[in-house]
Amino acid sequence: MPIFHYQFIQNAFIAGSAVAVVAGIVGYFLVTRGLTFAGHALSHIGFAGAAGALLIGIDPLFGMLVFTIAAGIGIGVLRRDLHEEDINIGIIMMLMLGLGALFIALYSGYAEQAYSILFGTILGISRTDVFVTLGIGAGAGAALAFIFRPLLFSSIDPEVAAARGVPVRALGIAFLVIVAIAVSMSVQVVGVLLIFTLLVGPAAVATRLAARPLAAVSLAIAFGLAFTWSGILAAAVFGWPVAFCIATVAFAAYLPVRLATANAGRRT
Repeated sequence: MPIFHYQFIQNAFIAGSAVAVVAGIVGYFLVTRGLTFAGHALSHIGFAGAAGALLIGIDPLFGMLVFTIAAGIGIGVLRRDLHEEDINIGIIMMLMLGLGALFIALYSGYAEQAYSILFGTILGISRTDVFVTLGIGAGAGAALAFIFRPLLFSSIDPEVAAARGVPVRALGIAFLVIVAIAVSMSVQVVGVLLIFTLLVGPAAVATRLAARPLAAVSLAIAFGLAFTWSGILAAAVFGWPVAFCIATVAFAAYLPVRLATANAGRRT
């Protein structure tokens, strides 16, 4: 296709693919471990970090990484009482959103940079951004591969895993750090406001279609790639926001799967 001759399209597809693969794997564990709200909170905490980075004149990605990784470790350490977990995360997110609003108010640069944090700018990323994204994605992927089996065990049956000597708490903290990295990667694709699109959308469809973990993870990656590629193409052709296109494709895929599986469950 002629559209692929443009470097900005090539950059978008390469970076988007890296993000989709990592987000697909991370998203499966987020859904399985019941941590989707934590993933949502980390995206807003990352907004504060990115806004603070803009304020002091450094790359927003590094600000996001610092804030989200620190918050991921904090959430993992404090994750004891599951009944109060959402309240604690919500309070932390509220504070970080306030800080983000303060940083943006103090920022005197171009508003487009703050806007890109909220909605993503994948069609405007540079080749350097692509290499940074690939490097971060490779690191996150290697970390996931290293802890995959014990993380899966502790996600499905944490009590039995702990009884067999699996470091469940340490794995939980390590996973939240990886979630923080995935959130920071995903922001340039879909932005803070639609981070759930890639972190939860593909995994939500995949877990409805496959019961086995490896099959569900593989499907989550495939759906993430399909949503991302479709969204980039639609945005390039029609001029619509990439985040809107990806979110629409994800919703269009999830809704019939959700209805079909719900009807099948009723029949059985």
